[in-house]
Amino acid sequence: MDLPHHPALGASLLPLAAWTALTALAPPAARAESAPDLLLARDWTAGRSPQGFLVSEKFDGVRALWDGRRLRFRGGGVVAAPDWFLARLPRQALDGELWLGHGRFDEVSALLRRGDPQDPGWRALQYRVFELPGAPGGFAQRAEQIEALVAAAAWPQLVAVAQRPVTDAAALQQQLDAVVAAGGEGLVLHLADAPYQTGRSEVLFKFKPVQDAEAVVIGHAPGHGKYAGLVGALRVRNEAGQVFLLGSGLKDAQRRDPPPLGTRVTYSWRGLTATGLPRFATLLRVREPGF
Repeated sequence: MDLPHHPALGASLLPLAAWTALTALAPPAARAESAPDLLLARDWTAGRSPQGFLVSEKFDGVRALWDGRRLRFRGGGVVAAPDWFLARLPRQALDGELWLGHGRFDEVSALLRRGDPQDPGWRALQYRVFELPGAPGGFAQRAEQIEALVAAAAWPQLVAVAQRPVTDAAALQQQLDAVVAAGGEGLVLHLADAPYQTGRSEVLFKFKPVQDAEAVVIGHAPGHGKYAGLVGALRVRNEAGQVFLLGSGLKDAQRRDPPPLGTRVTYSWRGLTATGLPRFATLLRVREPGF
């Protein structure tokens, strides 16, 4: 059975459930493994007290889970990392970000997409660790264990993400402003006494100047005017089940060759419309299959 065709014009608006069923027919080698269960962040409300939370910088890298044997993307794919890189990691499971520096997400993504363990770019890549999957105790205790593991490794490419308490909402806003001014993306707040858990809950939050979220591409809308003959917008469904068009932020190359149905994308927005949809939704990035 052929997978749905997605030309720029007349692109299929196949429902997401049907797309999922079709992709399940692909050969096993063509699909990533099941995505690992991870803890996901909710949006923080400005002005709320951060008492009881530990705060860290939110690094704009590619999330990767180390299980003691393999390094995997959030989407389930295996990272083609060099043997020497993997050999320096502790045997304990880790969760963190593969990171090159502020504003260099595209470079990290390109390096990982190439899938070449011999690429010299790996010599500059850091693995910034912020969680110990499955470890006992509250998050504050796990953060101390991370620092001890990283200190024992004594390897500059393995970094413990600094976790600090913040006194009040005003201090939290000041810290956010400082991180953003330095080129950072935002902050993460993790409840200090929270046991390890997965899914999206009230123990982990992200605090950024602009809200963002993920959605799945379920269709392509044709363009008009200067975009005639190209894709004008992506039809997406977000985690809340809302369906809307995402046109802002699409590059010309993406309009000519749009992300296939089933692709996960990250978008930003500012507030909600009267009907509850994201206002000023803008495409930030496309997640590679398996990432």
